Amino acid sequence: MTPIEIALAEARAAGARGEVPVGAVVTDAEGRVLARAGNAVEARQDPTAHAEMLAMREAAAARGEKRLADCTLTVTLEPCPMCAQAASLFRIRRIAFGAYDPKSGGVEHGARIFAATSCHHVPEVTGGHRESDCAALLRDFFAALRD
Repeated sequence: MTPIEIALAEARAAGARGEVPVGAVVTDAEGRVLARAGNAVEARQDPTAHAEMLAMREAAAARGEKRLADCTLTVTLEPCPMCAQAASLFRIRRIAFGAYDPKSGGVEHGARIFAATSCHHVPEVTGGHRESDCAALLRDFFAALRD
């Protein structure tokens, strides 16, 4: 499976648990999976338990170091400002995300963390990976909540 497919699987699992369906995976320079996670905000009662945060923390712990300078973070939704700033602090090399988030994004929308002069590390960012699949998961999840 590709990293975005792994992230989508994590997002589906999160949605099945009643979490907002967002999934993330951290891979190293050779493409090996270091960590994968889905949102766990509700289960942990922790508003910082976003998929990206959990995956980056797990990857750093697995390596026994605080920097992920050769790693790629793949996530199904544009990272929020908190997760974007954390990716900068972890020194993530690259972020690849699926759906854009005009309301709460922190990369291409909203705070645009990497455009701030206070941002010390700017990863390479690409969006729109399996965008329609990633967006459909979120759209269907929230439509079901409204019904």
